[in-house]
Amino acid sequence: ALIPLMSVMRNFWLGRELTKKIGPIRVIDFDQCNSILMSEMEKMGIQLRDPNQSVGTLSGGERQSVAIARAVFFGAKVLILDEPTSALGVYQTSNVLKTIEKVREKGVAIIFISHNVSHALSVGDRFTVLCRGETLGTARRGEIDHDELQYMMSGNKKLLN
Repeated sequence: ALIPLMSVMRNFWLGRELTKKIGPIRVIDFDQCNSILMSEMEKMGIQLRDPNQSVGTLSGGERQSVAIARAVFFGAKVLILDEPTSALGVYQTSNVLKTIEKVREKGVAIIFISHNVSHALSVGDRFTVLCRGETLGTARRGEIDHDELQYMMSGNKKLLN
């Protein structure tokens, strides 16, 4: 949901830019927009180099973090993240998982869809495994370990039934 050729700031605000009046016209208040963007990104633990850089120059993890920060800033109560770490390297994945933790601490509910058991276990409170629209099982953190969750996700449970 980001536009690669636009700046990080323009992507963050995307149609909700703050404006100021100069004479008879209203213009985007770039200084205020940039200041808020940088503050919000810092709250998420993301250090942007320049709010005016193109989103296309960011890493995959940084892009995910911009999209998440934008949703949280504008009042999202629930985030649905479908494979947010699937195409990321180890470092970028770690940053996205940290961002998800910070968002969770703010009280935002997160539905984290993943095929990676380790990623799911690192951020999840409750786990539901689906297979072709059917629930194979649900467990809370502490009720299931890595191997059990992997077994359910691999489809072995479905094959035995």
